Amino acid sequence: MDMVKLRAWWARKQGLDGSLAQAGPAEVLARTGWARSVGGVNPYLQLFSRAGVARETADQAVADLAVHELPSARGCTYVLPASDFAVGLRVGENAPLAEVAVCERLGVPRREIDEVAGAVLAALDEAGGPLDPRRLKAELGDVVRNLGEAGKKKGVTTTLPVALGLLQSTGEIRRVPLTGRLDQQRFSYVRWSLPAARPTAEEARAELARRYWTWTGGATLKQFRWFSAFTARDAKAAVEPLGLVPLDGDLLMLPEDRKAYEDFTPPPGPAYSLVGWIDGLTLLRRDLRSVLDPADAARVLPSALAGKPLGDLADLPAQGIVDRGRVIGLWEYDPSEGTIVWGTFGAAGDALRDAVEATEAFVRGQLGDARGGSLDNPGKRRPRLEAVRSIGR
Repeated sequence: MDMVKLRAWWARKQGLDGSLAQAGPAEVLARTGWARSVGGVNPYLQLFSRAGVARETADQAVADLAVHELPSARGCTYVLPASDFAVGLRVGENAPLAEVAVCERLGVPRREIDEVAGAVLAALDEAGGPLDPRRLKAELGDVVRNLGEAGKKKGVTTTLPVALGLLQSTGEIRRVPLTGRLDQQRFSYVRWSLPAARPTAEEARAELARRYWTWTGGATLKQFRWFSAFTARDAKAAVEPLGLVPLDGDLLMLPEDRKAYEDFTPPPGPAYSLVGWIDGLTLLRRDLRSVLDPADAARVLPSALAGKPLGDLADLPAQGIVDRGRVIGLWEYDPSEGTIVWGTFGAAGDALRDAVEATEAFVRGQLGDARGGSLDNPGKRRPRLEAVRSIGR
C-alpha cells in the first residue's frame, strides 16, 4: 500500500490541506470530526490548523451554541457542532452509569441519585441562570451525600457530580465554561433542552459510524470500536448500512471515498500544520505508527517524551508537526519566552518556519499558552521543552 498517498488522503479528509480555509467552527467540526477536550488547547488548535479560526470566533460559536463541549463517544468530552449534539449525547449516555454503580457499591441506591438530580433541576429552574458546583451544593444541602474516604478512593467524593453526569448525558443540563473558554475546566451548569429530537440508540450508532468514516477517510473496524466503545455486535450493526469496501487488509472505506481515493494525487509540495497531541488526525484511529515514516517510528525518544520508540506509542508525546498527513516533528510552547520550541525528524525549510511562526503568533496573542490538558503547566512542561529541543539537533 502506498502510505505516502494514504497519509496525504487522510490529511485531505481532515482539512489539513487548506481546503477548509475560512470555514466556521461548526463546519470544520462537522466535516473533520469532534475535537477532544481535556482542559487544554486542542479544540482551538484543531480549528486554527484547518481554517485559521480565531479564538474569539471559536468562543463566540460556543456562546451561540453553534458548537459545544459535551460528553459523547466513550463518555469522553468533545467539542461538537450543533448538528451532532443529539447523536453525541445518545452514544455517550451509558458512560455515567459506571459512577452510579460505584455509588451503589458504596451503599447509595439509584433512587437517591435520582433525587439529587431532581433537586439540581429544581435549583437551576429557581435560579433562572447558571450555578457552579459549589453554589449547587450549598443550595441542595443535605440532599447531597458525602461519600467519605471510601468514595474518595473510588474517585467519587459526593453524589452531586454523579447526578450532574446523568443530567448532562440526557441533555437536561449543560456545562458553561466560567470564562467562556474551552481551555479550562471550571464550569457552571444551566438548564437545557435539546432543540432536536433524540435518535434511538441504534440510529445514533449508525450515524456515528457514518460520520467516523467520513472524517477519517478510512479506518478499521477495530479502530472504530476503540473510538466509539461499541460492542462487537453493535459496531457491526452500525457499519452494515454503510457498505464499506476494503482498501488493503482490514482497512475499510466508504464506497464514494474509495473511488475518490483512486483518483487522488498527493500534493507535490509540503503542507505543514502544527496540531495538538490529541488532534483528530491521530486520535480518531489512534494508530500513531500509520502516520509515521518507518525510520521515525523507530526513533527512541528522550525520557521526558516517553523514553521509547515513537511508533510504540498510542498517542503523540507532545504537540505534533504534520506534513501531508505524516508526523514529522514535535512542538511545545514556552510561555516564559513567548515562543514555540520545536524539532523535526528531518530538514526544515522556510515554509515550515512560516507555519511555526503563524501558530506561535496565534498561541501568544490569542491563547496565552498551549496547555496539552488541564494538568499541564509551564513547570511540568519544562522537561518536555528540553526534550523537544533536542529532536533533530
